[in-house]
Amino acid sequence: MASGSYRNGGVKVASKVDRLPSSAGYTTPKPSTKSRLSAAAAPSRRGVSVAPSSSKAGGDSGVPGRVRVAVRLRPRNAEEMIADADFADCVELLPELKRLKLRKNNWDSETYEFDEVLTEFASQKRVYEVVAKPVVESVLEGYNGTVMAYGQTGTGKTFTLGRLGEEDTAARGIMVRAMEDILADTSPEIDSVSVSYLQLYMESIQDLLIPANDNINIVEDPKTGDVSLPGATNVEIRDQKSFMELLRVGEAHRFAANTKLNTESSRSHAILIVHVKRSMKGRIDVDHSFHGENSMATNLVSSFRPPIVRKSKLVVVDLAGSERIDKSGSEGHTLEEAKSINLSLSALGKCINALAENSPHVPVRDSKLTRLLRDSFGGSARTSLVITIGPSPRHRGETSSTIMFGQRNERLKFQQNYLDSAKKLEEKWKANVDKARTEHQNLCLDNARNVEAPSTSTSDDVGEVRQFQNEKHLRQSTEDEINKLKSEVSRWKQLEEAGNAEILKLHKMLDSEVGQKQKLEEEIAILKSQLLQLSFHANETKPSLDRGVPGKLSTGFDSLVSQPRHSQLRDSANGPKASIAKLFEQVGLHKILSLLESEDLDVRVHAVKVVANLAAEETNQELIMAQGGIGLLSVTAADAEDPQTLRMVAGAIANLCGNDKLQKRLSREGGIKALLGMVRCGHPDVLAQVARGIANFAKCESRASTQGNKAGVSLLIEDGTLPWIVKNANHEASPIRRHIELALCHLAQHEINVKDMITEGALWELVRISRNCSREDIRLLAHRTLMSSPIFQSELRRLHIEF
Repeated sequence: MASGSYRNGGVKVASKVDRLPSSAGYTTPKPSTKSRLSAAAAPSRRGVSVAPSSSKAGGDSGVPGRVRVAVRLRPRNAEEMIADADFADCVELLPELKRLKLRKNNWDSETYEFDEVLTEFASQKRVYEVVAKPVVESVLEGYNGTVMAYGQTGTGKTFTLGRLGEEDTAARGIMVRAMEDILADTSPEIDSVSVSYLQLYMESIQDLLIPANDNINIVEDPKTGDVSLPGATNVEIRDQKSFMELLRVGEAHRFAANTKLNTESSRSHAILIVHVKRSMKGRIDVDHSFHGENSMATNLVSSFRPPIVRKSKLVVVDLAGSERIDKSGSEGHTLEEAKSINLSLSALGKCINALAENSPHVPVRDSKLTRLLRDSFGGSARTSLVITIGPSPRHRGETSSTIMFGQRNERLKFQQNYLDSAKKLEEKWKANVDKARTEHQNLCLDNARNVEAPSTSTSDDVGEVRQFQNEKHLRQSTEDEINKLKSEVSRWKQLEEAGNAEILKLHKMLDSEVGQKQKLEEEIAILKSQLLQLSFHANETKPSLDRGVPGKLSTGFDSLVSQPRHSQLRDSANGPKASIAKLFEQVGLHKILSLLESEDLDVRVHAVKVVANLAAEETNQELIMAQGGIGLLSVTAADAEDPQTLRMVAGAIANLCGNDKLQKRLSREGGIKALLGMVRCGHPDVLAQVARGIANFAKCESRASTQGNKAGVSLLIEDGTLPWIVKNANHEASPIRRHIELALCHLAQHEINVKDMITEGALWELVRISRNCSREDIRLLAHRTLMSSPIFQSELRRLHIEF
């Protein structure tokens, strides 16, 4: 794949596979495994000597591969200041002793020990110096290193690692400060510093600098174990400004979501990889075999010595927030993200456990995260982990889980220390016991020799007795210390068992969720099958409806929706509709309505058919409204483009418009506006259903006003339908024109609507209807309406219209 290019503020994108420049005819030999110095000093006749990577580096504090763990407490945020005002923090920090107390209640707590304990007042500079600076210094010496941040979502991991500090330089995070130290210790002329910025999202590695590069593969060298990413963008860094611009670009492409625990919860692991290549000054000592009488040969060999290049890698990992699904409220796609995050964090914890126990097998292949970090932690590399926690007692469970994650490494270290101390004390106790036994035997022999002779010195006997008592007391204190250490070891074992039980519980929860997902998928498949069956019966019902209604539209819906006129029609369609009703009872309305939100277009179309047929029955209409059906139909109308789907949606809403009990709710939940929005299609069948729905609504409103059940301006006028009604009152299609003429007559029957109708020009249409309408009943209704309205009569006289 060709190398990408990205330029912004001096950032230069290098080739994705960096190659060490070498002279013609030279090869790069493998580094020696004896030591870093011996590898650098070993002569090579043809190659460039390269210092070893992290697998040959020195460990931390003399313990190779151990992960240094620091804990950082976040201060209370604004929400916790209010919600937890009457409660104490769930943690108490003892930074001088490097300990932390986790409160169980007001009188009991658990104590944990870490390499560093950072309070809520610790500065970003202090955090960098104790967590990351030793790792950065090791990287500059030619070793690989890793800095990771772990914790519950919203506890400050990204703040600790990735804060840019543009407004306040003191707030700069570990990434920015680490690059400052690296650039300060390298020379742009002879050294090379390049950066890749990635995210691990749903077990897929994506490039944050060029988002089009996704699903990047991990390549492992079978001989050296080195890990590389050939598909990732590698950016050469010349100055701090270009690095800051790179971080801004990468952070803008990270996945985030709004959860109950954090409004900007990171849904991916961000991984910053800094490659450092340093050209070492000085010369390699020429091998003794080259020194001889011929000094010219020696000088010739010296002049062809290649430069020494030391390569190393720094990996900074901003782990996605660990969370409990019941607290974060994750659902749908966010739930799948949470599962992926928790699985990768669990795999990382297993690797840390295996490293701490010096296990011969480290399960790095369980996830892409651990595969990516294979050559950057463990072995003799330097690795630092900072765990971030919050003070809120409401999240004590999450805080405890985070602490236990950090204690996986620390707990085993303390156990080993206790066992070593106990062994030393036991050896000392045995030596003291042997010494006391020997002295006691010697004392007895001396007493036996002096049985016949009087004691020469009483004070000597008293001193020996006191010495024996002191030895006895020493033995007792040693035994007490051993018992105390054994109890400590027992307590750590109990903590380990509790941690293992928690991990087992999480595995069971994940298995349960997987099973639930499979059940839901099976249920969806059943619903799709039943929906297709319902759609089939609906299509069978439609021809029956077409044959039984005189003068009806070709769309299969009533033109004026008069319930008494169609009793005979219902009787003729009882057979197919009985089948639909039976399947409807078996499936359930809420499940049918839920299929209106399906991403499958065919499923949505079949669901609309079924709902449209169900909405023709008055007994189903209130159920559809109660289940939020009008909202789902409105969304379907807004998303659909094909006339067939829009016609069915408009027909379903038109049927609901004919129910007197649903008028206000239809308007409030957007049913009228959804009808009006569908006129964008322009198809005659769709317009006919829209006009029918408006006519049904106007007729029900007129009846309610006549009975005294409604007051005020028509909801149709409030929802803005009057301009469209007036514009299409003389439509060329007779079904559309007839419905709109009827709607105008019903609206004009109530004096409170008259002024708005005159303003919109409806008076002229009513005069035309009263004179030219082909339907005598509508023509007489318009004439009677104009004659009975004082406002209409006054306006007609003002316009000199004889009527």
